[in-house]
Amino acid sequence: MKHYRILLLAGLAALAGCQQQDAAGGAAAAPGATNPPVATVNGQPITQEFFEFYVRGISGKGSAELTAEQREQALENLIRAKVIAAKAETDGLPKQADTASLMELQRLNILQQAASEKYLADKKATEQELRSEYETQVAALPRLEYHARHILVATEDFANKLVSQLDKGAKFEDLARRESMDSSKDQGGDLSWFTPDRMVKPFSDAVVALKPGEFTHQPVNTQYGWHIIKLEETRDVQAPAFDAVKQRLEQMVQAKKFKTYADELMKTAKVEKTEKS
Repeated sequence: MKHYRILLLAGLAALAGCQQQDAAGGAAAAPGATNPPVATVNGQPITQEFFEFYVRGISGKGSAELTAEQREQALENLIRAKVIAAKAETDGLPKQADTASLMELQRLNILQQAASEKYLADKKATEQELRSEYETQVAALPRLEYHARHILVATEDFANKLVSQLDKGAKFEDLARRESMDSSKDQGGDLSWFTPDRMVKPFSDAVVALKPGEFTHQPVNTQYGWHIIKLEETRDVQAPAFDAVKQRLEQMVQAKKFKTYADELMKTAKVEKTEKS
């Protein structure tokens, strides 16, 4: 999908480079079916409507809000894209497997987004729905945050040697600064505050089993290496204020509504799977 939005990104970069301001304005005509095309490429028109859609995609503004230089640059980018696309069509690129698949995936994404917007247009999340979702999310939050340090090394044998040094009174922070492979070594292995879900499972399981002041006498193995972990302290998780996450809650409520709608569509669709799971 890395080719997606190349045209939009190129247009945005070009417009951002246009510094000269057009004092006269030169507002473009409003979109409408009766408007003449803004350009033709090999006999194919670029309509005012399409040009406006493109400009809003790259700048977030209507063409009337751009300077004359910016409008000209936007139109030049669109014409160039049309010319290159026409050549790609002539060369049969849309029939190539990867290109055809990419175009089909993009079509599906666009239609799914359009279907979502149409379905949710008159189903704005209510205050009651937002409050209910807030309570659900708060209930799912971890109860504790953990403040820990760790020393990361490459082998279990070396980790065990460091454990022996800690047992003899070596300072955890000093060993971390000297021996750890992790970027936290400069802070004495300090990982600051985190909830268990932010760490890989073997690491989080080990932290949760510790009491403040304790460290793991058995090194913990993860995909990153071997860890010696020391728990400094714990504290209760503070839920964010409702107003601080209200926008995110709206997205979650709307996403659940559309999923329910999509699930119903799936029930009535005739689906035959030929690929074995």
